[in-house]
Amino acid sequence: MAAPEPPEPIPGARLLFSLDPAVAYLNHGAFGAVPIGVQRAQQRLRDEMDNNPAKFFAQGLTDRLAHVRRHLAAFLGADPDRSALVDNVTTGIAVALNSLDLKPGDEIVTTDHVYGAVDLAVAEACRRTGAVNRVARLPLAPSDDEVVAAVRGACSPRTKLIVVDWITSVTARLFPVARVVGVGREVGAAVFVDAAHAPGQLATPVADLGADFWVGNVHKWAFAARGTALLTVAPAWRDRMRPIAVSWDQPDGFPASVEFGGVRDYTAWLSAPTALFTLRTLGVVRVREHNERLVRFGQRVVADALGAPVLDQPGIAMRLVALPDGTGTAIRQRISEELGIEVAVNQWRERTLLRISAQVYNRAEDYERLAAKLPALLKGSSRT
Repeated sequence: MAAPEPPEPIPGARLLFSLDPAVAYLNHGAFGAVPIGVQRAQQRLRDEMDNNPAKFFAQGLTDRLAHVRRHLAAFLGADPDRSALVDNVTTGIAVALNSLDLKPGDEIVTTDHVYGAVDLAVAEACRRTGAVNRVARLPLAPSDDEVVAAVRGACSPRTKLIVVDWITSVTARLFPVARVVGVGREVGAAVFVDAAHAPGQLATPVADLGADFWVGNVHKWAFAARGTALLTVAPAWRDRMRPIAVSWDQPDGFPASVEFGGVRDYTAWLSAPTALFTLRTLGVVRVREHNERLVRFGQRVVADALGAPVLDQPGIAMRLVALPDGTGTAIRQRISEELGIEVAVNQWRERTLLRISAQVYNRAEDYERLAAKLPALLKGSSRT
């Protein structure tokens, strides 16, 4: 089957980024890429902070953070009064677990598509409290019904929390989180939605999901500086949230108690409105559609070059290509160093999965370059 036609590039979009032009950067899903305008906005804020630290931290910082929070919440369809700025999903899950009052024998349900750092956080919470992690096992490309059935099957009367990814990281799947929230209501468990890849990719407002906890990284697909995310909680949890570290705004309660951490660099958060302005200038829907079409093209040409099946997942800007058995994740460094191409390579059960992303700075030739060079590299790797 021929590869689908790639989209027309968005004029001028590539010039917004400072990425090395010699590198085909197909790994936006890992660390994002910060537009030059956002980099400059953050640097101006750092200059302001270092020109007069006392004024920066002591005069109006709380109001500035609240303004950013309202801005991000409006973009994501969340309630700003029940939202807090955090660094990333890893921080968000730590705050949620810290607020749960887990006891020995309580259960946390995850799936085997869970992100590694979240999995480690759950394991540590279980070790510390005596809770138990029950894992819903799924195929690599589960249907929505399979996800819901597996999560429901892993729950019991002891289940206190269900953790579900909206878009999985290693396996690049879109999960039916609204239906999983419904399962949580059925069994009387809270639901934590790991929405690391959702802001900028998915249009569903956060409020429509009804999750107890929702955390989305704004620094991946919405162009913010790294370390920018939003944690949103249900009304019943607002007054029960406990920050990881207690600081001066603790008496003010959530969200200030979670956001303020003393002398830290808040400039990533404060520059986030510039990031959303950049995305809106390009066109949020236009960017989303461009990226989905481009990654679909890229997946097809790479899969065809390797003779691999196409693992379809409409609607997101990350896709997988299964690598030959026995490849191993060390191939990622060789792809980077020998081919000048950045991708993600992960192990999931016994399979090695190459994950490619698409963003407005990418072109069809980036994926064609990978398709042309990767087969020979894999053959050479299998002989060593």
